[in-house]
Amino acid sequence: MTPTIRFKLSLMMFLEFFIWGAWFVTLGTYLLKNLNTTATQVGAAFLTQSIGAIVAPFIIGLIADRFFSAQKILGVLHLLGAALLWLASSAADFSAFYPYILSYMIVYMPTLALVNSISFRQMKNPQKEFANVRVLGTLGWIIAGLTIGWLNWEQNGSLVLTFRMAAGASALLGLFSFTLPPTPPIKKEGKSSVGQLLGLEAIGLLKNRSYLIFFLASVAICVPLSFYYGFTNPFLNEVGMKSAAGVQSLGQVSEVLFMLLIPVFFVRLGVKKMLAIGMLAWVVRYLFFAYGDGNSSYWMLIAGIVLHGICYDFFFVTGQIYTDNLAGEQSKSAAQGFITLATYGVGMLIGSLLSGQIVDAYKTTADLHDWQTIWLIPAGIAAAVLAVFLLLFKDQNVPAKAEEISLAEANVRVEV
Repeated sequence: MTPTIRFKLSLMMFLEFFIWGAWFVTLGTYLLKNLNTTATQVGAAFLTQSIGAIVAPFIIGLIADRFFSAQKILGVLHLLGAALLWLASSAADFSAFYPYILSYMIVYMPTLALVNSISFRQMKNPQKEFANVRVLGTLGWIIAGLTIGWLNWEQNGSLVLTFRMAAGASALLGLFSFTLPPTPPIKKEGKSSVGQLLGLEAIGLLKNRSYLIFFLASVAICVPLSFYYGFTNPFLNEVGMKSAAGVQSLGQVSEVLFMLLIPVFFVRLGVKKMLAIGMLAWVVRYLFFAYGDGNSSYWMLIAGIVLHGICYDFFFVTGQIYTDNLAGEQSKSAAQGFITLATYGVGMLIGSLLSGQIVDAYKTTADLHDWQTIWLIPAGIAAAVLAVFLLLFKDQNVPAKAEEISLAEANVRVEV
């Protein structure tokens, strides 16, 4: 890549994830405090991500892969997204807010695949070049959180500005996208079936008993994951953490550091131990949240946030590598799409519905919750998934050499 193209792709990644991080982390707090919703409604708002993840393959497969250049579709989607975010910020109640945020996630989720597609098409050696570009996305998410904390929007009740900040960034990326390198669709012979568009051609992997166990564990572990995304920020604000959104960005810092160590750990530990450590980290994280507070046990809250790197990288990134190693050459992309559809689509959808109802069930007063009990529930779910996984999963694959394991091969999308 030329320096100009590298700069454009890096800025694209920065804005892509700055937009998401600018409103998504504090969404639960905004809904509970500004729109006076129930936790069940918060869960419903977060499941729009799952709906977007399910719809995204259709948009990419039916439109981007066949008819229009990826950078133009990216521009149009982000311009639409800017308008929807701005409208969401003007909604007076949840019934008015929900249609806007649902429409927005259906528009936004396909852009996650588009930015990767645009990047890969411009790179001569994605295995070496992609990580350096993609890391700017995580930096964008971190900067968004630090900005919210620095401006003190959580404490002064100004979280509506997060949507307007995200809308401005989305409009900027929408216009900027039309200056990105041309990425025309690759002509394919024949028509793709619905199953191919959704990556269902990779369903044959489930014939492998160990992969089936991993697949089911991936769906199940996304249930406690939904608790983290939906209610960590409201929880931290309720227990008195200052600039909670900024502090939460430590999770992304941890994620980057542990991702760099994945090749070393993968070779030394193998698939089963890596996945198990990732799930164990979920259990420990929620125990820290259950027993941490804003006073003497404040360190537990910080430790729970920092564990995000192990939680995500050791399970999801290792799982992506495991999936890639088992999939045939013709179905690697389909396999990644299939596992993403199952986790961020089905798993997160179930978790979003369940988490909201549980948080509502343990509401003690108008503004307070029994967070200890709430966090012990996802801890228990994660522990049960871990126990079944350790009992049934058999690691029959020899770990790859360190130099063979790369972010590009794993088709990694950092879960910020």
